[in-house]
Amino acid sequence: MSQFRIRSKIWLEVDGQPFLGDGRYRLLSAVQRKGSINAAARELGLSYRKVWAQLKAMEETAPFPLMQQRKGGKDGGATCLTPEVLELMGHFEKMRNQVNGEADRCFSKHFGEEADRC
Repeated sequence: MSQFRIRSKIWLEVDGQPFLGDGRYRLLSAVQRKGSINAAARELGLSYRKVWAQLKAMEETAPFPLMQQRKGGKDGGATCLTPEVLELMGHFEKMRNQVNGEADRCFSKHFGEEADRC
């Protein structure tokens, strides 16, 4: 049986330019987990070039630094996110969850059992 469901999408903009949405959130999370832009790209199944372009676009509009990088060498390079972007990501995730929860409640109020009968 088919069911209606509600979906919502939010993102942050800086000066009218997209800055952080679900895709870029996943990208930043992968960089933080993996400690490497290249490893994050592999995990997400994206090219390094595409990931780098997304991060560069974000850095050009960000009001603060996004990443701290250590060049390769004996121990190899590493990339980690700055405390500012980690804090922003935490707020974004909480806001996204709250918006989705409110959308679900509003959907139930307006569609109720009708959604289950479709």
